[in-house]
Amino acid sequence: MKATILDLRRRMGEILKALDRNETVTILHRGRRKGILYPAGNAERKKLRIAESAAFGMWKNRKDLKDVYAAVRRVRKGRVHDL
Repeated sequence: MKATILDLRRRMGEILKALDRNETVTILHRGRRKGILYPAGNAERKKLRIAESAAFGMWKNRKDLKDVYAAVRRVRKGRVHDL
């Protein structure tokens, strides 16, 4: 089932009934897909491993973050030392 943001506000009962029928609901905003609602306990939903996430390893090539403890100390240092 496809539902717009307005459908979420005005026809929530129908969307909940579709979820009760084990249908997935695609949420659209201005014609573009924004998200998907899955029924609770649906076995079809793919579980992503953390290593498959797009954010995993995105800072692995940063030279300033090689020493994690130094990077955290720099962040916690505050702005007083910048003067």
